[in-house]
Amino acid sequence: MSTLAPDQRNYYYLLEGGRAGVHKPILAALYAVHNQPQLTDGETGLGISPIHQIEMAEVDTFAAQVQYGANTIRSLTNNLVEQGWSGADIWDASVGRYSDRFLQAVAKGFTPAASDPGAAQLEPSDPATLLQAYLEDISTDYSGAQLPQNLAKLDPALLAFAERLPPNYGRLDFQRQALVEAVRLWRQLNTAEAAYEVLGVPAIDQVPDEAALDNALVAFVQSAVRYYSGYPNQREALIRLVQLWREMDTREEAIAWLLTNDPFAHETNLEIIDPALIAFVQKIPDLYSGQGDWRFALTEGYRRWFGLDSRTTAIQRLGIDPDDLAQNTENQAALLAAARTLDRALIDFAASIPTTYTQTEQQREALIRLVQIWRRLEGRIPTIQSLFEDVRRLERAAPTAPEA
Repeated sequence: MSTLAPDQRNYYYLLEGGRAGVHKPILAALYAVHNQPQLTDGETGLGISPIHQIEMAEVDTFAAQVQYGANTIRSLTNNLVEQGWSGADIWDASVGRYSDRFLQAVAKGFTPAASDPGAAQLEPSDPATLLQAYLEDISTDYSGAQLPQNLAKLDPALLAFAERLPPNYGRLDFQRQALVEAVRLWRQLNTAEAAYEVLGVPAIDQVPDEAALDNALVAFVQSAVRYYSGYPNQREALIRLVQLWREMDTREEAIAWLLTNDPFAHETNLEIIDPALIAFVQKIPDLYSGQGDWRFALTEGYRRWFGLDSRTTAIQRLGIDPDDLAQNTENQAALLAAARTLDRALIDFAASIPTTYTQTEQQREALIRLVQIWRRLEGRIPTIQSLFEDVRRLERAAPTAPEA
């Protein structure tokens, strides 16, 4: 059989490294250094051999070698922690990688305890060659993501981000997933279901009690900030949390964002509510009946959307001459005609929003204000909270439901 392309191998490294909470380049380095055993799928392995209850057939494909390789690095890390190694002994935060001392321990090989069914035998390798292969894969990742090489500020940024999460947890599905993933990696678990179990959250058919889960997740992230010790699994848990919370594609993108942004300045990502804002305005043409407060809401939204200085200016741009209104205060027919003209212009404006919305802060704030007045809410914060509720409903809407 033909061997895998480098990108295909890298996919497996990313997949299993992310699952096990180990630094992906160590898996690539093991493959480069060991180049054995020969596998039935035509590939070569990561130096992973059967031991205890694990038979050769279980580690005889490239995918299995990477899976057991990640498990074994995780097991080795835990073994070193039990021996008294600190987070700084294992991870060099200044350069964002495993320490030379840890790599030397990997190069010595590792035999897991018989009670550790997920780990296999790791054969010894040359320390210098392993270090070089590890650094080369890191360099490849960094050059692609254009990350700064000095990552000393990463841990403080991670903790600052995590510290701000509890008051900004909107209980949205993607936020919940981010926190569950953080628990899974922090506790070195393989599935979300295992995370529910360690959190003590009841689940029926693998579906957890959301209220109980939300409370447990908030408590977890609060404790994570207190007990963070710089171990690789803890760091990877928080990096994944940032990646999923900020809806980023890669680990490297999350790190780059952390190092170039102030986590305290991004307490709530208001882009989250954009689908709710668009869903809201899409309903306006059908709902609008010329009520005074709705007309005011749309006019105010229009004014803010275009950055106009006054409501009078907004009405002028919508096709109404304020002087004519002032001169015809007793002429009901003229006032009704003006109202109909204004209403048509406002409805046209609302109908255009879904296709003209470019997610600028000015446009978003205009729509938030529109919703606030329309729903008769007391302020901006209650309005945003109501829009978060809309987002939750949209997430749960069936494809055929009106909200979908």
